[in-house]
Amino acid sequence: MTTFIDLLRHGETENSHRYCGSTDYPLTPLGWTQMWNTIEKNPPHWQQIITSPLTRCANFAQALGQRYSIPVTQDTRLQEIHFGEWEDRSAAELMQTHADALFQFWQNPLTYPPPKAEHLLDFEARVLSAWYEIQQQFVDKKNLLITHSGVIRVIICHIQQHPVERLLEFEINHADMKHACIEQAEHPQAMLIPDPYA
Repeated sequence: MTTFIDLLRHGETENSHRYCGSTDYPLTPLGWTQMWNTIEKNPPHWQQIITSPLTRCANFAQALGQRYSIPVTQDTRLQEIHFGEWEDRSAAELMQTHADALFQFWQNPLTYPPPKAEHLLDFEARVLSAWYEIQQQFVDKKNLLITHSGVIRVIICHIQQHPVERLLEFEINHADMKHACIEQAEHPQAMLIPDPYA
């Protein structure tokens, strides 16, 4: 049996240039357009949509589910990482006050997290707990996860067996979609696959 999971990042939000983990900004009109454009390139074939509860993901998930009669569930474990004292601040602002800390974070977010932020290993653990549960709950189905760049990066690191501190090496733009499949066996094997609609 093969389980398919597509990973869709939300589109542009208000204040997209800021570190917004738990801060709940909605999609801009452009953000909505970006996501619908991605859906047009990937004809809806999903049997289940699982979304982060944050507005920038959940609102689109509900609209997509209603349009194509696909059930939608929310999972708090798919929320973005919380950036602590850097939450809702831009890199440009932080360069003025915490330039060294920002550069260290970009080089190694595991060793140099933002002050009072969610620890990267805790973030990884909650994301992967959702990842494994989704595979078990929706086995042999075609699933869509609507979530955040950090969540998708953690999953990519896990699939490709990279240490999680390398997650910032992967570029995930607004409304980008990645495709994964899991061969269900005694030891399930997950892999990223090319865009089937490219």
